[in-house]
Amino acid sequence: MNHLLDERKRRLSQFHEIIKKRPIETRPVDIPDGVFSQCEQCNSAIYNKDLEHNYEVCPYCSYHFKINAVKRLKYTLDEDTFKPLFENITSKNPLGMPEYEEKLDKGMRMAKMNEAFLAGTGKIDGQKLAIGVLDSYFMMGSMGSVVGERITRLIEHAAKHNLPLVIFSASGGARMQEGILSLMQMAKTSGALNLLDQKGLVYISVMTNPTTGGVAASFASLGDINIAEKSSLIGFAGARVIKQTIGQDLPAGFQTDAFQLQKGQVDLVVLRSQLKKTLSTLLKLHAKKVTS
Repeated sequence: MNHLLDERKRRLSQFHEIIKKRPIETRPVDIPDGVFSQCEQCNSAIYNKDLEHNYEVCPYCSYHFKINAVKRLKYTLDEDTFKPLFENITSKNPLGMPEYEEKLDKGMRMAKMNEAFLAGTGKIDGQKLAIGVLDSYFMMGSMGSVVGERITRLIEHAAKHNLPLVIFSASGGARMQEGILSLMQMAKTSGALNLLDQKGLVYISVMTNPTTGGVAASFASLGDINIAEKSSLIGFAGARVIKQTIGQDLPAGFQTDAFQLQKGQVDLVVLRSQLKKTLSTLLKLHAKKVTS
């Protein structure tokens, strides 16, 4: 019996040696573009249809992918209720900056919009509101004079028609190609929000990934209720610039949604799948008679 067991062990050992030496042949799999997306946080490969059904959120780590303005409205508003406003206002090149027109054309192609800010009215669970969305696919959602003008007119429209206002921010900040004209939009949009305050109308600011620069330092941080979407980076300048300016080490993750909530910069951190329900509840709590 021992002889048989020893022989069996010897043959198994030989078999393992042969398997180890045998080359393993692999063939590349030809996967068409646009079928899978890779998560920026956990590097998982996600089937695009599954990603879309999950509100563009990674099912493994809950990282929220960046989405454009059209998808944002789709996930937020009741179907077929959005009515755009101020689309005829478009950017020029007031300072004669080289290649600015080419950048605007590229932004239009990438975002499939004629500016970085989409404004209009719509309904959430039957409740009418004014709504605006910055699109990071158009020159990183930067705020130039036209973006500032559209935001200001949307605020004025909300005040005139007694509508609550919701603005989704996704921006790298002020648009450098317009210099001081873009920086002036910070004061203009901030001042316009006083119209809503005078009428007792609620303004809900939703900061998404990323909300930075002059946008974070103006209307995005001035909501009666400030919400951060999960996975959002929120801050004025980059960590390296801040550290060089103040000469101090910065807390870990100080520009994350969780840190902003802990320090009181935002009131809520909400999953994308829960945003519509959250906004609906807040609008009901702050409802006023609509006379549009």
